[in-house]
Amino acid sequence: MEVHLSDAPTTRDWRPLQVMVAPGSVLVVSTGAGPFEQALLDGRHVLTADEPAEVGGGDAGPGPYELLLMALGACTSMTVKSYAARKSWPLDGVEVRLSHGKVYDQDCVNCENENAMIDRIERSLRLLGPLSAEQRGRLLEIANKCPVHRTLTSRINIRTVLDPA
Repeated sequence: MEVHLSDAPTTRDWRPLQVMVAPGSVLVVSTGAGPFEQALLDGRHVLTADEPAEVGGGDAGPGPYELLLMALGACTSMTVKSYAARKSWPLDGVEVRLSHGKVYDQDCVNCENENAMIDRIERSLRLLGPLSAEQRGRLLEIANKCPVHRTLTSRINIRTVLDPA
């Protein structure tokens, strides 16, 4: 049985849609509360995404790029923490700071061509605890092997289809 947003009693009651979200997938729906606000459903949780007020949104949640950075940061921290725990290393905590921007691909050879721009994510790790320099170096290597990092740096194929209304 397929359930649609129009079947939900209110735009804020996501339970009818939430139960239909298969494990390992998500559903994103407009909330109707502003031009950009979205409900993000995974079958267990509901998050809100929006754009900041300065671009016409209601700032009800992080924007799409912030969510992308949060996913990478969470995965990085979890992966590093898990590896350190398996090794019984004294890692007390992990802080991951990330930012996203556009930079020129080849030292501004084609500055007037906007296609010369590439996306860059800056990621900084703070490893808390009495770790040796060797352990810190290895954890930095492990950070670059988190599944989200590997997905973002691999070739990605996104297929989009139009569902019937």
